[in-house]
Amino acid sequence: MTAPTPPPPTCHTAPVGHGLSADPEVKARTLARLRRIEGQARGLQRMVEEERACAEVLTQIASVHEALRAVGRELLRNHLKHCATNALSEGGPVADAMCDELVDLMYRHVR
Repeated sequence: MTAPTPPPPTCHTAPVGHGLSADPEVKARTLARLRRIEGQARGLQRMVEEERACAEVLTQIASVHEALRAVGRELLRNHLKHCATNALSEGGPVADAMCDELVDLMYRHVR
């Protein structure tokens, strides 16, 4: 008989689905960045509607990509500082599952 598999380690185990270790400042910065990105995306729509030059639209798309990468870096940093640190210090299957999660996250974000 095999031991039950522990639930995957995540920051989102609080009853209402909030990250247990979410830094309020990180959350505020992330939301502000995402709102700016939302505005940039709307700007892209307007640029296409106005038939702006392809080079201008592509430059703006590159800006949105970089802004999203910055948000991802911030969230990954928070995840490593809090969630991963807690799981790794716990050891055992929880730490092993966190290592697997981190490797998967790294491969997804390197693309």
